[in-house]
Amino acid sequence: MRIVLIGPPGAGKGTQCKRLAKHFSIPHLSTGDMLRDTSDSSPLGKLVRSYIDAGRLAPDYLVLPIVTKRLAQPDCKNGGLFDGFPRTVNQAEKLDEYLAQAETQLNLVIHLEVDQDELTERILKRAEVESRADDTPETIKARFEVYHHQTAPVLEHYRAKEKIAKIDGMQSPDRVFTEIIDAISTSQ
Repeated sequence: MRIVLIGPPGAGKGTQCKRLAKHFSIPHLSTGDMLRDTSDSSPLGKLVRSYIDAGRLAPDYLVLPIVTKRLAQPDCKNGGLFDGFPRTVNQAEKLDEYLAQAETQLNLVIHLEVDQDELTERILKRAEVESRADDTPETIKARFEVYHHQTAPVLEHYRAKEKIAKIDGMQSPDRVFTEIIDAISTSQ
């Protein structure tokens, strides 16, 4: 089972992926975590950190090798939950190509819809709880702009393939989880 969760920053993608990973026994593939885990002392880590700290997307030439390397690991054989990937149409196309070469495909794209003002509050709370230095009002604003200009078009890419299930992310996390499970069941 291969599922992408798409939504603006703070929509609950990570929260739901963690629950879904446990429920389906497949890995949670968080591109943000993969990028943040890059050593800050390495040249690559410093470059990645410069993008994250500015609230910008890391370029495809950095992200794609990290993701494909992760997908080649044995625990991804039966699928995974994509959190933060793909974030551009180019990444979506490259993922489609990678999966086609592996003779598989995405099962579903979950689109979490959440009000932007609510998201800003969520992200600022997350910054306090998780001590995330990259969650500042400036980077939040920049990430919303990036989402609307670069990631939202990914939804059109998958809408054309009839792979999208819209979920109201303003509901409680339990209700969102239940609706995601229902959408997955319906799509199979």
